[in-house]
Amino acid sequence: MQLIDGKATSNAIKLEIAEEVRKLTAKGGKKPHLAAILVGEDGASRTYVNHKVKSCEQVGFTSTLCKFDADISEEALLQTIDKLNNDDDIDGFIVQLPLPKHINETKVTEAIDPNKDVDGFHPTNLGKMMLGLPTFLPATPYGIIQLLDRYGIETSGKKCVIVGRSHIVGTPMSLLMSRNSKVGNCTVTLTHSRTKDLKKECLEADILIAALGKAEFVTADMVKEGAVIVDVGITRIEDASKKSGFTLKGDVKFDEVSEKASWITPVPGGVGPMTVVSLLMNTLESVKRKTVKETV
Repeated sequence: MQLIDGKATSNAIKLEIAEEVRKLTAKGGKKPHLAAILVGEDGASRTYVNHKVKSCEQVGFTSTLCKFDADISEEALLQTIDKLNNDDDIDGFIVQLPLPKHINETKVTEAIDPNKDVDGFHPTNLGKMMLGLPTFLPATPYGIIQLLDRYGIETSGKKCVIVGRSHIVGTPMSLLMSRNSKVGNCTVTLTHSRTKDLKKECLEADILIAALGKAEFVTADMVKEGAVIVDVGITRIEDASKKSGFTLKGDVKFDEVSEKASWITPVPGGVGPMTVVSLLMNTLESVKRKTVKETV
């Protein structure tokens, strides 16, 4: 078993981004500017957004955090999005999910300018991804693609099974793994809660991507010898022995599955850091697009 180290890979990519930003600003270009909207006090969301802000500092980006109480009205949130859409200094922004139940997440996502949608969730960007056109890829799937690429993991002709069909990870991941590209050309099975024999499907996987949000759901008896395991899940489990009061678990029972895997991502330190760095890559790409338009 070999670890797919998302933390080390994300740090390497951050150095690459920082160098590009240095060259960009040396030529008189502006610093990339990433903004984030955080609604409410969800602990996991707050931690995640703080990581994004810190990462911006590390690579030389400007960052803006717009924090709102959980009772903000949908109209007020949409007004904030419109303001960011029309702020020429903002190159990309994200609205941290989940949102309070009184706010329509679909309406919020559709309100974001696709040219600033660095999370890659807008229908326009998802549609372009499906057609194989240049676009912002959804952050977590983009991070997974980067990991598989940088570790030289062969995907062509492999059977890839994805557990979980969310529009954030599972569904876009299925499209990316099946497309005709360097990381792709897999035969993909997208499983979900209605899949009849999930264990059988998982046992056939050369590459198994777990993204359902249930702690330690995937066990050793669901994994074939030598499979590549990508664990997207991260769940907080109460743990009085920890200073934080909780421990983090992935969707995969790491201790036993790692005994059978050829490659595996840990939790934490696997896919999570790559999701954050993907936002930085998309934001830098946004700046490059604008620079090209201005020079044409």
